[in-house]
Amino acid sequence: MTLTIGRMEAELRAKRDAGRKLLVPYITGGLRGWQDAVRAAAASGADAIEIGIPFSDPVMDGPVIQRASQLALADGATPVSVLAEVRDLDVSVPLAVMTYYNTVHHPGPLRFAEQLASAGIAAAIVPDLPLDESGPWCVAADAAGIETIMLAAPTAPDARLPRIVARCRGFVYSVGLLGVTGERDQLASTATSLAARLKMITDVPVLVGVGVSNAQQAREAVRVADGVVQGASVVRRLLEHGADAVGQYVAEVRAAIDE
Repeated sequence: MTLTIGRMEAELRAKRDAGRKLLVPYITGGLRGWQDAVRAAAASGADAIEIGIPFSDPVMDGPVIQRASQLALADGATPVSVLAEVRDLDVSVPLAVMTYYNTVHHPGPLRFAEQLASAGIAAAIVPDLPLDESGPWCVAADAAGIETIMLAAPTAPDARLPRIVARCRGFVYSVGLLGVTGERDQLASTATSLAARLKMITDVPVLVGVGVSNAQQAREAVRVADGVVQGASVVRRLLEHGADAVGQYVAEVRAAIDE
């Protein structure tokens, strides 16, 4: 069977193969100003954008994104409302959602995948869904044309990584360090070492996320990886300074990784 490559992976592969390093900001959906932040990020050099669906118990997220999720939930954000607002974005880059499996389980994998597709979402990240239990979701996602981005942890043994990348669509999310999302003073050594291990076994784009906290760390990460995902540093700027600050930061990171 020939695997059909979806929009997210096709666009990221083409840009990578042309010599571009990839930048994927994360923005919490439902947070005030989030739609303008997505538009600003896309206009400032993002290659794709990850939209977080707020959840009350975000086990992978640190204090900044937890706060953003709580504010969005307090304002009435739901998976349905966030996806409705996605339809109004009108940006040219592919969009992914990041959510937890409870959000998938409630409507069921097939219905949720179809909801994502109808909203124009290209891909999904479900960080608390283990590879060994991902079958029902992956089947539903594949059927709906949603690319499932799998996470690879720095503790994963070499024997497990080929199974993870075989199931990856869109890109491989190379988790930079153990722990929750958040800004750190330096890029963890595990970030580049895991990316190097993954690059040896797959041609799917490999992006480092979790702990890539500023433009300098992004530049360091892309010496090995194909690109970076940045969350807390983006969301903090949205919380503190608004959507324009997100665009300015994305442009700063873009310039750094293009050097």
